[in-house]
Amino acid sequence: MFRTRLLSGILLVIIALATIMSGGRVLAVVLCLVSLIAYKELTKACGVSVQGTERQLKDRTLGNTAVWFTHKAGRVNAPEAVGMVMTVLYYGLLYAALYQSGGQGEGLSPVYPVIMIVVVMAMIAFLFTYVFTFPRYKASQIMASMFAFLYAPVMLSFIYLTREGFPHGNYLVWFIFLCSWGSDTCAYAVGVLIGKHKMTPRLSPKKSIEGAVGGVAGAALLFVLYAYFAVNRFSAAALSLPLVAVLGAAGAGVSMIGDLAASAIKRDQGIKDYGKLIPGHGGIMDRFDSVIIAAPLIFIGLMFLT
Repeated sequence: MFRTRLLSGILLVIIALATIMSGGRVLAVVLCLVSLIAYKELTKACGVSVQGTERQLKDRTLGNTAVWFTHKAGRVNAPEAVGMVMTVLYYGLLYAALYQSGGQGEGLSPVYPVIMIVVVMAMIAFLFTYVFTFPRYKASQIMASMFAFLYAPVMLSFIYLTREGFPHGNYLVWFIFLCSWGSDTCAYAVGVLIGKHKMTPRLSPKKSIEGAVGGVAGAALLFVLYAYFAVNRFSAAALSLPLVAVLGAAGAGVSMIGDLAASAIKRDQGIKDYGKLIPGHGGIMDRFDSVIIAAPLIFIGLMFLT
C-alpha cells in the first residue's frame, strides 16, 4: 500500500510539474479535465447522482399519487450534465479572456467579469433544470450541484489564473502547492513527533493542535525560503519576505480547513474516499482538497504582494 501510494505521488508530482511549467492551453485543458472529475466526485458524494436506487415523491398537484424515479448506476443525470457543460464553458472563456489580454500578467481585468457571468449563468441553468424536470430532482440535489460547481471547478481555476494572470506566474503558482502539500507534510511530521492535543477528535482524530501549529510555521518558512532563493533571485519580482511569511501562514490555515471540510463531507455521507482514480490516494478530491481552498487565497494575497 505504501509503495503504491508513493509511486502514485511521484507520478502526480511529475504530471503537475510538466503541466504547470507548460502553462497556457495545456494547463487550461488539464485543469478542466481535473475539475470535471472532481465535480463528478462531489456530486456523487453529496447525493446528486442517485445510483441504483429509487425514491418516492408525493405532491398534491399530482393527486397524491406516488411517483417513482430510477437513476441507473454510472449515468450522468441532468444537474450533473449542466455542471459539466458550465465547467467546460468556464475554462474556455477564461482561456479566451487571458489569451486576448496577452497572458503572463498582461491584464487580469477581463477575467473578473467572466467569473461573475459564468457563476450567474450556472445558477440560472440549474434553476431551469429544476423547474422543467420537476419533480424528478429534489431542491437539495440542485443546491448540491451548484455547490460542487463553485467548490471544485471555480476554486481550482485559480491555479490557472495565478500561473497565467500574474507577471512571473510560472514562479508564483508554486506557492499554492507549497501552502497545501508543504504545510501538510510539516503538520504530519510535527504531529508524529510531539502531537498530544487533538484538534478535531470527532472529525479527524489523528490531527493534533501541535501538528497544525507546525504546519502553519512550516508553510511560513517554506514561503520565505522559496521567495528568497527562487522568486526574488530568478525573476523580476521583489516580494516582501515578512508579508510572504504571513501569506504562507494564512494559506496553511485555510488549506487545513479545506482538508477537514472535504473529510467532513465524506463522514457526513458515510464514504471512505471520493473515488479510486489515484491508487493509494483515492480520488481527485482526496488529493486536492487542500489545494482547492488554498488556490483562491494565494491568488488574492499575491494581488497585494505584486
